[in-house]
Amino acid sequence: MLAYGDVVVPIPGMRREERILENLGAADVALSAEEYAALNAEFNKITVYGIRDNKDIAKLGTVPADTGK
Repeated sequence: MLAYGDVVVPIPGMRREERILENLGAADVALSAEEYAALNAEFNKITVYGIRDNKDIAKLGTVPADTGK
């Protein structure tokens, strides 16, 4: 995800301590340009069902504003 640039923020699962440690360890992983390209080539072979555009996300609702109470 870091290779996509500064505008992508992954939201990892953190239900268990071992997931938190695993996610923190991911920051130490560095892929070469060739590895990144190979992963993307494989990901592009996967069919994703469902649309994830702004209209679909809007249907999910909104997060209530923090009222500070």
